[in-house]
Amino acid sequence: MTLAVGLPEQLAVRTVPVRAPEDLLARLPHSAALAWVRHGDGLVGWGEAARVAVPPGEDRFTWARQWLSALFDAATIDDPLQVPGSGPVAFGSFSFDPRSEDSVLIVPRTVLGRRDGQAWYTTIGDHADPLTLLRPPAPPAAVRWADGDVTAPRHMRAVAAAVERIRAGELSKVVLARDLLAVTDEPIDSRILLRRLADRFPSCYTFACAGLVGATPELLVRRMGGQVESLVLAGTIARGSDGDSSAATTLFASAKDREEHSYAADMVRAALAPLCRDLTVPAEPEILRLSNLIHLATPVRGRLEEDRSVLDVVGALHPTPAVGGTPTDTALDVIRELEAMDRGRYAGPVGWIDARGDGEWGIALRCARIEGRRARLYAGGGIVAGSDPAAELAETQTKLRAMQYAIEG
Repeated sequence: MTLAVGLPEQLAVRTVPVRAPEDLLARLPHSAALAWVRHGDGLVGWGEAARVAVPPGEDRFTWARQWLSALFDAATIDDPLQVPGSGPVAFGSFSFDPRSEDSVLIVPRTVLGRRDGQAWYTTIGDHADPLTLLRPPAPPAAVRWADGDVTAPRHMRAVAAAVERIRAGELSKVVLARDLLAVTDEPIDSRILLRRLADRFPSCYTFACAGLVGATPELLVRRMGGQVESLVLAGTIARGSDGDSSAATTLFASAKDREEHSYAADMVRAALAPLCRDLTVPAEPEILRLSNLIHLATPVRGRLEEDRSVLDVVGALHPTPAVGGTPTDTALDVIRELEAMDRGRYAGPVGWIDARGDGEWGIALRCARIEGRRARLYAGGGIVAGSDPAAELAETQTKLRAMQYAIEG
C-alpha cells in the first residue's frame, strides 16, 4: 500500500495521563483545529503528523481503514492508558457522494482527550506543538450574507419536482439540501465557531476537521470495543414559543415525519444486523429536544459479530435515508439531478478513529465549510409524498440558524 507523499516511515507516539482540563476547546492553540466534543468530553487536536486525501469510490471507507492500519501498525506506540481515543488518532471527514474527491484523514501531531473525568495528552514525534495559545481567537467581523448555489426558489422547485417523482413511484424518500454563503472582512477563526456551538448545543457533537465545522445531533456510530451504538434522527419540528409539549405531540403524530423516520430506522437495522451478534432497535421513536429543534430519534445498540473497525460500520451505514433517501441509489441520482450542488463533505461522515478501531462518527449536519474569509453553510430536509415546498424551505431556514449564530454570535 502506498502512503501519502512525505509521510514518515514510522510514527513515534506517546500518550501520558494529565489533569482533566476544564475546557478542551480553550486549549486549541490556533484556528487549524480538529475537534470532537460533547458535554465537555471528547478530543481536540492540532498539527499534522500525517494527512491523506482519500480516493473517491464506493470502497473509500475500506481504503481509509487499510491506509490507517498500515500507518498505525508501523508506529511505535507508548500508550499506558489503552482507552478509546488514546494513542494515535485520526480525524476524518468523508464526502457525502462517493464520486466526490473531498474525503480526508488527518493524524494530528498533538491530541488532548477527556472522558468521564480521565484525561490524556498524546504527542507524535520529538517536536510536538506546545500546549500554549499561539493566537487568541477573534470573532468574525462585518459578516455579509449571499445566496449559495441553491437559492430559496430553486430549492422549492426541487422539492416540488421530487414530490412528483415520489408520488409517481420512482422512490420513497429523498433528502434535498440548500446552501448559504457568508463573507467576512478577516479570516474566520474556527475556534470561535466551535465555542459558540458547544455552548449553545452541548448535547450535540461539536466537530472540526479540515475546515468543516459544525454541531451535529446525529451519531452515526460509536464503537467502543465490541459495542456499537447509533442514533437515528429523521423528522423535525421547530420548538414552540409557548412550550414544547404541543410541538412534540404534533411531530410524534405526523404521518409524514413518522414515515420519513421509519425509512431511516429500518435502513440502519438492516445495515447493522449482518455485522452484529445482538441488535436492539426500539419499535417506537423517542423525542429528542435541542435548543431550537425537536427530532424523532431512535437509539440503536448492538454487539459486533467480529473485530470490525468503526470505519467498517461507517461504510455499511452511509448514506442513511436520513441524509440520502430510499432506495439509496435512486435517491443519490435524484439528488445529483435536482439539487445540482456539490455537497462536498456536508451530510457525510465526520469523526475519529484510534489504532484499536474504536471511534465516534456523526453525520456532518448543522455545519459550514470555512475557507479563509468565506463560509458555506448547508441545511436539508427529507422529502416524502406529503412534503410541502414552502414548509421544507422553512425547515432549512430553521436549521441554518445554528451556523448563522455561530458566525454572527
